[in-house]
Amino acid sequence: MVELSAPLVPIRVALADDHAVVREGYRRLLSLESDLVVCGEFADADAVFDALQRGSLAADVLVLDLSMPGRSALDLLRRIQAHWPALRVLVFSMHEDPARVQQALRAGALGYITKSSPPEDLVAAVRHVARGQAVLSSDIAAHAQAPAGPLPHLSLSPREFEVLRGLLQGQALEQIAEQLHISPKTVSNLQTQLRQKLGVANAVELLRYAQQHGLMP
Repeated sequence: MVELSAPLVPIRVALADDHAVVREGYRRLLSLESDLVVCGEFADADAVFDALQRGSLAADVLVLDLSMPGRSALDLLRRIQAHWPALRVLVFSMHEDPARVQQALRAGALGYITKSSPPEDLVAAVRHVARGQAVLSSDIAAHAQAPAGPLPHLSLSPREFEVLRGLLQGQALEQIAEQLHISPKTVSNLQTQLRQKLGVANAVELLRYAQQHGLMP
């Protein structure tokens, strides 16, 4: 008697990107693979967080864009790592700078590939992350794995980096606090801490540092 093998259990993938056309492209690409199924689509990090809180998101892998309106994607990553660690996150972003990659990985992303990567790289990366394997696209791997010591901004915590990004975008402390769901006082303290780490005394020096190191939005 021939023993039949167990049916293949597909990898459930959720997509989070604020551009509907981009999500449609992802969904079509992933749906071509017999072992992948798209089980949810979201336009921002708040929608992902709400679905997780309700228990309505049953995904193995979340493909997450970093630049979306509303809640910070890095904040979402930290919350997933703390409360839903079984959900593995693959960042799929236009940002290639080492600082952004380092912050995403520190916040809990298991993989990071850029949107300039070939389509097959996204498919392969989803499979790697679903198996618990870290993956970086070839265009950022060398930079992302380089020692972080020489550059002060690479030593910032994910929360400090988010405050830095808000400041560089010209946001007031109250706006940053609302976006990160923390108090303005906490944002003020984080601003002081990041200035100390970067060795800058004021907003002008902070702007100059950001320009010198390619951190401007």
